[in-house]
Amino acid sequence: MPVPKSDASKRKQLDREVAGPLAIVALQAVAAAYFVTDGVEDVLQQASKGFSLEITMECLVALALLAGVVMGSRYIRRITGELRWKEQLLANARGALGEHIVLRFAEWGLTPGEGEVALFALKGCDVAEIARLRNSAPGTVRSQLSQIYAKAGVGSQAMLMSLFIEDLLDAAPPRAGA
Repeated sequence: MPVPKSDASKRKQLDREVAGPLAIVALQAVAAAYFVTDGVEDVLQQASKGFSLEITMECLVALALLAGVVMGSRYIRRITGELRWKEQLLANARGALGEHIVLRFAEWGLTPGEGEVALFALKGCDVAEIARLRNSAPGTVRSQLSQIYAKAGVGSQAMLMSLFIEDLLDAAPPRAGA
C-alpha cells in the first residue's frame, strides 16, 4: 500500500520538476540580454549608416528570445500556481473525506478496533492483509467485518465502499452539460 507523501515532500518534488524549465528560461534570459546589448551597440555604431540585414536579424532574435523568456516565465508561474492550488484542493478533499468517515463510524457506533478494520476495508485491503496489518487472526477480522457490515447496513466490502462513494457523488456539484 503506497504511503502518502507529506506536503513538504510534495513541494520539494514540485520544485525539482520546475527546476529544469526554470534553468532553461534563465539561460534564455542570459542569451536575450547578450543579444539585446549587442544589438544596441550595433545600432549605435551603425546609426549613421542605417540598418543592415544583420542588425535587423540580431534585433529580431533578441526580441524573440525576450518574448520566450517572458512567456516561459509566465507559463511556469501559472502551471506552478495551478499545481499548488490543485494540491490544496486535494488536501481539503482528503480532510473532508477523513472527517466524513469518522462521522459515519461514530454514527454506526463502531468500536476503535472495528473502525480500524473498516478503514483498512475502505482502502481495499482483504481479510488476510487486514489481519497481517493488525497482528490479529483472520477469523477475528472476518468477525469484525461482519459486525461492521451489520452496523452499516451493508453485506460486503464493496457495498461499504459504495456508501462513501455515493456520499461523494451526492455532494459533487453538477457539471455543465451533464
